[in-house]
Amino acid sequence: MFGMIKNSLFGTTEEIDYKLLSTETKDGVSYDVRRYDAAKYACVSCEGRSFDQVAGELVRRLLMYAGGSNEEGEAMGTSFPIVITVYPRDDGVMTRRLVAAMRIPNSYRTETPTPTDNGIRIEERPGMTVYTLQFSGFAGETEYRAQASRLTRTLGETAPYQRKQYFCCTYDPPIKPYSRRNEVWFIQDEP
Repeated sequence: MFGMIKNSLFGTTEEIDYKLLSTETKDGVSYDVRRYDAAKYACVSCEGRSFDQVAGELVRRLLMYAGGSNEEGEAMGTSFPIVITVYPRDDGVMTRRLVAAMRIPNSYRTETPTPTDNGIRIEERPGMTVYTLQFSGFAGETEYRAQASRLTRTLGETAPYQRKQYFCCTYDPPIKPYSRRNEVWFIQDEP
């Protein structure tokens, strides 16, 4: 636990690089269209519990791994955002299935430390283009659902994006009390 806190406060942090394709404003709502390259991620999942019940635990497990809870005992630093995949029902309510992911920092991509937590897996994720809506504050299920609904209304019914899942992203460690950055990402359908 100390390693996680030390790593969060004093370790290196990286923000995931992306290419800004455009910034759009529609009906007073601004959103970005971004392209992210393929990358290696540490992932942990949970089923049967709500977003608010389990998101903090999943993030903590990823931060513990990055903070040195791995077979090599290596504090890797962290990369942000932490990305939580949610699977909404047709009415917008989140199902009880979540996948939290943290991109492996650049210096550990070729020799990635092995997790000691059996629930954490390392996976390659493909590149993607996303519609992104940014907002501030402490975010839980209610806030993410509201922002996802706002982005859905803004993009309209004809926008080419995946509707079976979206990403809830946070850029700040859990102990940061103010100026928090959160985003909702919708994956654009590839042509």
